[in-house]
Amino acid sequence: MKKQQTATLASIYTEALASARHGGRIAIALSGGLDSSALLHLAHAHAAAQGIALYAFHVHHGISPNADAWLAHCEQQCAALGVSFEARRITLENVRKSGTEAAARKARYAALGAMCAEHGVNLLLTAHHQDDQAETVLLQLLRGSGTAGLSGMDAANTAPELLANPDLVMMRPLLPASRKQLEAYAAAHGISHIEDESNDDPRYARNALRHTVMPALAQYFPGFQERFARSAQHAQSAQRLLNELAEQDLAAALDGDCLQVAKLREMSTDRACNLLRHWFALRGLSMPSTAWLSEMLVQLLEARHDTQMLVVHPEVDVRRHRDRLHLIPKLPEIAGTREDQFDDTPGQDFRWNGEASLDFPDYGGVLHIERAEAGLDGAWLRGQYLTIEFRRGGERLKPAGNRPTRALKYHYQTLGIPAWERGRLPVVKTPAQLLFAAGIGMDCQQIGQGAGERVVFRWEAK
Repeated sequence: MKKQQTATLASIYTEALASARHGGRIAIALSGGLDSSALLHLAHAHAAAQGIALYAFHVHHGISPNADAWLAHCEQQCAALGVSFEARRITLENVRKSGTEAAARKARYAALGAMCAEHGVNLLLTAHHQDDQAETVLLQLLRGSGTAGLSGMDAANTAPELLANPDLVMMRPLLPASRKQLEAYAAAHGISHIEDESNDDPRYARNALRHTVMPALAQYFPGFQERFARSAQHAQSAQRLLNELAEQDLAAALDGDCLQVAKLREMSTDRACNLLRHWFALRGLSMPSTAWLSEMLVQLLEARHDTQMLVVHPEVDVRRHRDRLHLIPKLPEIAGTREDQFDDTPGQDFRWNGEASLDFPDYGGVLHIERAEAGLDGAWLRGQYLTIEFRRGGERLKPAGNRPTRALKYHYQTLGIPAWERGRLPVVKTPAQLLFAAGIGMDCQQIGQGAGERVVFRWEAK
């Protein structure tokens, strides 16, 4: 029986690698546990037969008191097989915010991606198997996940946001194999491995499932892991169809970096949410919940056309402007800014002494003073007391001699500058006159030509 299981496991690995593109180099993620130790043995035999360079990468989390011993064990395993080995020590960050499991996972994959990049490896193998897939599907089901979550793990995928390596493919060649097959393989080949004590800690959700729920399922529903894996394949198929539909809808609705709200109005709620999820994924943003998406759609589609809609996402602000949906990166706070309203805080007085640029961090940018054929008289400007500030209301600007003097709001609207940007655009004035409005330009009433230095202002936001 063991020989049959061993042969089956080897054939599973060989078949998975048959069409893999690796450029003659493969790496495995080696923890030293049963699964990755069996993978190391399989990969070594296959690599030796095929003339492939094999690397084993270990991540030292520093969490367990046995972490040093695990590193030494992995190094010894690789030395015995003649496999190139490297370890990376990591420090967990944002543990309080995301939890130890999530922080360790993020740091581990980033370290693996970095080691692959350093060694020119484009294919990373992990030892996930059928039992892991069943646990993943069950966990996602308990979290109320949709088809994307219930799809479980792919046989191979890229994850640049996780691995910090856009050229790296992560493959799971043992995904069709059961843990029992791995145990049999390790026993048949006398493969030693470490036992991670944290795998027995029921405080971790996956461990609770592994030691309590999964044994009960195995007792009453033998072979459930294979059926869970089959359900995951069905979910993957459904998700591929949803992605194809979302790609078609996105192509029809996309306008530059924005979505046409009119196109969303033509769709059912389910279809619009599917498109929005796809759009968020393409932008590399964390996936919003169903409730969040539904609330956003209500606000988006039912608010009056002139409403300055804002829905806050942890990573972006979702805005509507001129019937277009925008995803705006979070901007640093600037004192005194208010959307399409007026600032009542004192401005910053300054004098110009010929500088090419002046930094105004309180206003979020740099004021450049550039030479021009037509502009402010430099000598006159040096004698003025100047003020930079955000709009107070009532400011008017005449952009050219053949154009009327208008309120700044009119100019912003004409130029299509959305309300959330207007509040971050300062003006420059003398005590008697507005000289410049960022986003619009110079007031022409002090602009002239002739001998002597002539300058204009230009605002650069940071």
